[in-house]
Amino acid sequence: MTTLVTGATGFIGSAVARTLAARGHDLRLLTRSTSDRRNLAGLDAEVVTGDLTDPDSLVRAAAGCRYVFHLAADYRIWVPDPDAMLRANVDGAVAMVRAAAQAGAERIIHCSSVAALGQIGDGTLADEATPIKEADFVGIYKRSKYLAEKAVLDLARRESLPVVVVNPAAPVGPRDLKPTPTGKMILDAAAGRVPAYIDTGLNIVHVDDVAEGHVLALEKGRVGERYILGGENMLLKDILGLVADVVHRRPPFIRLPEAVVWPAAFVMEHLAKFTGIPPLMTRDHLKMARKKMFYSSAKATAELGYQPRPARLAVEDAVAWFRANGMLPA
Repeated sequence: MTTLVTGATGFIGSAVARTLAARGHDLRLLTRSTSDRRNLAGLDAEVVTGDLTDPDSLVRAAAGCRYVFHLAADYRIWVPDPDAMLRANVDGAVAMVRAAAQAGAERIIHCSSVAALGQIGDGTLADEATPIKEADFVGIYKRSKYLAEKAVLDLARRESLPVVVVNPAAPVGPRDLKPTPTGKMILDAAAGRVPAYIDTGLNIVHVDDVAEGHVLALEKGRVGERYILGGENMLLKDILGLVADVVHRRPPFIRLPEAVVWPAAFVMEHLAKFTGIPPLMTRDHLKMARKKMFYSSAKATAELGYQPRPARLAVEDAVAWFRANGMLPA
């Protein structure tokens, strides 16, 4: 039987596809006609064309598939058209789950995000049971992932669908073509373009560990449950210091208070509206940074056997890949 992966040209999706291939799955990969397919190089898979905004294409892609992994999503912190992101991330997720159910899929793995979970923010670890507050969902991306996960789980409960949700933290590693917002932070820091930092924190995880967690969720996850796929909780200062150590640079030592950065973010956002070029920083970035995004993967470890590697290995692999692909000077 065939396993469908959506978003396989992307960062996490390509890692999941490779992990599944190594497990012997016969792969069908859903891509858009405009997708950059470099991340599919070397994969033995059937590639089909479709789009999250075209439900009929999702039905065709899922036909005959035993398992479905839905990873396709619009992952940007700033977008000129928020409604387009909602259509892709929320409506597209529901349409994909419906298509998988129509195909009779035995298991549907929905890739959500820690952005869809509740936060504590003071350095205490949040988990799958942390209460959710609407105020936590700053920015259209976080809101879209929350709404998508909620819609998918509500649908799964109503119709008794075999859905398992995974919530990756901030992935780092090879094949980050765009790069993602987290990958860009690592790339800019490695290139010496981050002279200062703000007081916040992230959970850094190797993208290949996230991929392994997806497959473990297929093999061992409980239907209707969600699992955080995280790695190491680190202050931004320490992440930038780690990158600097890997590339043998001096780490940034200037801590910027939010009040200093806010006017620059405001100007960047307004310029972006006229130029269409994504801003380096937005007010939503700063609002999110007020809370340390620290999470526990204890549930995934206990139930799935999930074992992420240290963050340093993720950064080393990311830097090596950026250099090998001409995105970072040697």
